[in-house]
Amino acid sequence: MVVLFLVAVVAVVAAVDFVLATLYLLGADAPYAKVPASVHVWGAVVTAGTILVVSLIHVARLGGGGAAVAAMAGARRVAAGTTDPLERRLVNIVEEMAIASGVRVPQVYVMDRESGINAFAAGWDVSGAVVAVTRGALETLNRDELQGVVGHEFSHILNGDMRLNIRMLGVLAGIVFIGSVGEFGMRNAAETEDARAAAAVFAIGLALFIVGYIGLFFGRVIKAAVSRQREFLADASAVQFTRNPDGIAGALDQIGGSPRGALISARCAEDFSHMFFGESLRQRFGGLLATHPSLEARIRRINPRFQAPAYRQKRPAPSAGAAAAPQAAAGFAGEVPAAGRRSADAGAAWGRSAAESAALVGTLDAGKLDYAARLLAAMPPALRDALRDVDGAGAAMVALLIAPKPEVAEQQLQAVKRATTLAERTWGLLPHTRDLALGFHLPVIDLALATVKPAPEATKTQLVAALEAAAYADRRVSLHEFVVLTLVRDQLAPRAKPGAPAKRKIAELAGAAATILALVVHSGTRPDATGARQDAVDAALRAGTQILGLPDDAPRKAPLNLGAARAALEALKELAPMQKAVLVKGLFAAVTSDGTIRVHEAGLMRLVGAVLDCPLPPLLAELDPAGLQA
Repeated sequence: MVVLFLVAVVAVVAAVDFVLATLYLLGADAPYAKVPASVHVWGAVVTAGTILVVSLIHVARLGGGGAAVAAMAGARRVAAGTTDPLERRLVNIVEEMAIASGVRVPQVYVMDRESGINAFAAGWDVSGAVVAVTRGALETLNRDELQGVVGHEFSHILNGDMRLNIRMLGVLAGIVFIGSVGEFGMRNAAETEDARAAAAVFAIGLALFIVGYIGLFFGRVIKAAVSRQREFLADASAVQFTRNPDGIAGALDQIGGSPRGALISARCAEDFSHMFFGESLRQRFGGLLATHPSLEARIRRINPRFQAPAYRQKRPAPSAGAAAAPQAAAGFAGEVPAAGRRSADAGAAWGRSAAESAALVGTLDAGKLDYAARLLAAMPPALRDALRDVDGAGAAMVALLIAPKPEVAEQQLQAVKRATTLAERTWGLLPHTRDLALGFHLPVIDLALATVKPAPEATKTQLVAALEAAAYADRRVSLHEFVVLTLVRDQLAPRAKPGAPAKRKIAELAGAAATILALVVHSGTRPDATGARQDAVDAALRAGTQILGLPDDAPRKAPLNLGAARAALEALKELAPMQKAVLVKGLFAAVTSDGTIRVHEAGLMRLVGAVLDCPLPPLLAELDPAGLQA
């Protein structure tokens, strides 16, 4: 891509120089005039500088991430509490996939003016992702087909395509800018009263417009070179996620049978063409410059035995059960009396190696998707409804921190009342959260965050203050409170504008890595009288330090307090991507050194993954269907 971009810049610069030289010769008095070198030099400098400046401006405009891209596309954010059946169905599908994959729930957008069947995902990182679909996709596709499309977009989120796509969006803007200037000149030539001046302006505009097509050609070549294989990967991932090849194949078939297809009428269609689910532009040159493989090729890869006529006859209508969610399996909720809660130190056998465990980052499978759908269906209805408005979502997160002991709970609620106005709403939700199984806690937080993120900064600040008041009321912060506070603070903090990719190594952040290793190891063990605990701790620390390349005594010297852990997590965000993979592998080696994984170990692993943008799916979902997962 870099080579093609440099070739494109050289080609555009050469074409502009040719136009300038031609104009100079046409205006010269001498019949055999030569073009001065300064014309070529200044033409090259100004053209290259223009491309660079325009690209930098566009990259800066896209600093807002997925929300900025959605705004440029003219998309409307769908409220978490929407009552529109088609929008409700879309939100349900996105929530299911987010919980199943460990990704924070993306903001959902709809392109209301677009009747074509299309969608895109955008964002600088996993936590700031958005998913947008067209009105045509909502109205034409049934639930299985829409789930296939959303699964395709989640592949782009999980496989890291979004950041590359946004950078392409910004960088390529520079090489097509000159063509836009030429088009502007041609349009405005007619308004010039002087006929000769109008002709000259039109001629210059036409020349620049032709030059711009060189940039457009290379822009499409770059997009096609990068995006075609990623589209095949995303299609295959959607099948893996949903275990239903007919879902995404059916969506592609509907695009082929629709008069509008996947075409986008908005001005962003050209710029965003590499980001969309389907081809957003009418293709010329036999699809040579298409950013997507043909519909037939994609369907053939997904399901070689797909028969369009037979499928169309049996497919459910788009409106059938539009807002319906899967029903909960009997006993799935796993709610138990407060006095009978299972210990947070309990765990389950873990049959994966450290490498296999680390490979779970960014994965999603149909079993986890089924689990997420049943978990959402089993959630208490009153709590589910509360998560759809800002105050209710904030109160639900605070309620998760309220202790079961009445005297401590009263102390916490009084502290919340002094800090914010959420105390009364929190009290009302306590019957629905007090006995909620641990498996529901992180999904509740994720759903609440999706509702709270678009709120004003003052509202988010008040929510963090309420959580801190509840956590600090008894003058001690439990590990569970630390997990909730750290995740919420991280997700609600203003997202930094993207800079250069992080490149630091574990060796440079050895102290931070040792702190998190020590915290994770000590979180899953309890003291006993036999000394077995210390042996287990030593074995776990050795397993982790060997993979992380740390000295054996580094975790023992690390400060073991929650303030240090929070600072360590913040520092570890600067790790290079492959170094993050090593970190996750080392932590898994430590927590599973005894062949088991405990609830708080799993919770901390998912917390570390969330903060580092290394999403982990539910780790104990299959092992404890009663809801004992982190």
